[in-house]
Amino acid sequence: MSFWGQLNLMDAASPVQSEMFLFHDHAMVLLLGIFTFVAVVGVNLILNTFSSRVTLEAQRLETIWTIVPALLLIWLALPSLRLLYLLDEQSNSGIILKATGHQWYWSYEIPFSNSGSFDSYMIPENDLNEGDYRLLEVDNRAVVPFGMETTVIATSADVLHAWALPSMGVKMDAVPGRLNTMSMYVEKPGVYYGQCSEICGANHSFMPIVVEAVGLEDFCSLEF
Repeated sequence: MSFWGQLNLMDAASPVQSEMFLFHDHAMVLLLGIFTFVAVVGVNLILNTFSSRVTLEAQRLETIWTIVPALLLIWLALPSLRLLYLLDEQSNSGIILKATGHQWYWSYEIPFSNSGSFDSYMIPENDLNEGDYRLLEVDNRAVVPFGMETTVIATSADVLHAWALPSMGVKMDAVPGRLNTMSMYVEKPGVYYGQCSEICGANHSFMPIVVEAVGLEDFCSLEF
């Protein structure tokens, strides 16, 4: 859960999000190194009063500043491609959660069960209890088991939406007439918050996403 004044990313609750943290640190090392090098060279150029009227070309220097950036890009691309592969990997899990975006709420369904579908509306600010989060609480949470894979299917009934859960490293478009899928592995029980991440109209900011992760026994005891 994010909080006021937070500088880092949200705490990871899935292996994919943990890998995103590692890639973030990997990229920051590269960016800070480049920034430091450019800053040192820039300051040196400003303060240096010497100039050379003899050196007109430097083949070795041109070779270096061609090869080194290419190696740095490869160093950045390899873990990025690995992470993209992990994000697209689909599991053969038995738990499927279908999320359908509407203007402006979400409806959920667990296929092949007797639960049917239910709507998830944001709780108005006047109806919040003490300790509830403004613009993030809903009347019906989506419940999934932790410790096992869950396949999330996203679609839309009207306009473009996006189902996003930052703690899980999940974000996918909900497109009318199309089913997008991603695998989600919740490592620990808890309540996880997200929001629609695609501008979808006047009340785009008022369609939060809340997923509650419970034990498998508690999940099976629900009325499906």
